[in-house]
Amino acid sequence: MPLIALTGGIAAGKSTVASRLSELGAVVVDADQVVREVQSVGSPVLDRIADEFGDGILTVDGALDRAALGSLVFGDADRLAVLNAIVHPAVREESARRFGQAFAADPDAVVVYDVPLLVEARVDDPWELVVVAHAPAELREQRLVELRGMSLQEAASRIGSQVPDDARLAIADVVIDTAGTLAQTRDQVDVLWEALPLRIAARRSR
Repeated sequence: MPLIALTGGIAAGKSTVASRLSELGAVVVDADQVVREVQSVGSPVLDRIADEFGDGILTVDGALDRAALGSLVFGDADRLAVLNAIVHPAVREESARRFGQAFAADPDAVVVYDVPLLVEARVDDPWELVVVAHAPAELREQRLVELRGMSLQEAASRIGSQVPDDARLAIADVVIDTAGTLAQTRDQVDVLWEALPLRIAARRSR
């Protein structure tokens, strides 16, 4: 029952890796999707966020205004810590439920948790393997500018707000180099998939 963590910085190609793993047969649990669902309208988590940060973080329909909330916590470590203390336990509980559901449906499933904030929030969880999608910061800035329409300053700020690449690479069992072509990235994922039983066996024998 391998449980694999997949992480990477913004614009590092993590979604490409996750998509290919899904095509190969993995059950991918998307942490961002879990976050959105635990913060949905009427949820206890959203109610607590509104109590803490005010109704200004809600849209007219009562949904979370992510941009408004982000403006309150971006660059403010204390406020971000308060938000994380509300959201992370709920995300942990829901993601664990989904892992269990996947393994109950197929005891031999390979479950991949696609989680941007692994270093920040989930590094000590019992992962069988940690996979890091990695590309140089300069290339990620270029992707953010060209593909997401950010200014170079905005792109650099977003990357700079995350943990350093070295912190992610330090916990990696496998690094997928996403600086090349899409085909090259997918080929590396295919190699990982084929070698997965041996890698997991080696990890368990440590």
